[in-house]
Amino acid sequence: MCSPRPTGAMPPMKNREPSRAAYAGASAFLTSIDADWARLVAQIGPCGHEPKPAREPYEALVRAVAYQQLHVKAGDAILARLLALHPRQAFPSPAQLLDADFDSMRACGFSARKIETIRGIAAATLDGVVPDLVTALALPDEVLIARLSALKGIGRWTVEMFLIYSLDRPDILPADDFGVREGHRLLKSLETAPSAKTMAAIGEAWSPHRTAAAWYLWRVPRPAKVARRTAD
Repeated sequence: MCSPRPTGAMPPMKNREPSRAAYAGASAFLTSIDADWARLVAQIGPCGHEPKPAREPYEALVRAVAYQQLHVKAGDAILARLLALHPRQAFPSPAQLLDADFDSMRACGFSARKIETIRGIAAATLDGVVPDLVTALALPDEVLIARLSALKGIGRWTVEMFLIYSLDRPDILPADDFGVREGHRLLKSLETAPSAKTMAAIGEAWSPHRTAAAWYLWRVPRPAKVARRTAD
């Protein structure tokens, strides 16, 4: 689906971050696709994607698990409680997460399923299945997707979010994402949103700027909800 990345030594982090010019190039590329895309880019403005390429993969995955099926505020609260258990460091280590007391994790707000998933991430990190950041940056997109989505409780979407926001990969389209599919439906005035398989096929034409395409589709203006009229 995506082009492999080089596997040699990586330059300093600041040199790997796509420049504003690169995102401007992505916006220009999408504008050239058709009139609908040109209209959307003009309406939204330049691509403002803001990745955070500094967290270790295990931390990014644990944070993603915390927010699964929750509103942002709820996820923030759960993470705050987890961090409070380890006040002397920025984030608990894999060993600490693996050895964490079940009741303490439950008190943070994690479900039993999420605790199992987090412990699985921690164990896989210690076993080398979840790579460190330097190693992850050198691995191709599909290698990381295959390796990390094999972990219990970690699906392809979670790994794609990791690639987009933690590794700053420029050509990732989360085709199964509701916001992406619904954004495309609205963009093209379709009756129904495309399936994930169809969305992935459509998105091939947006390479090598599929991350920017997803960013724009998430921001397609949604129609205002019309309040129901009630009988007097």
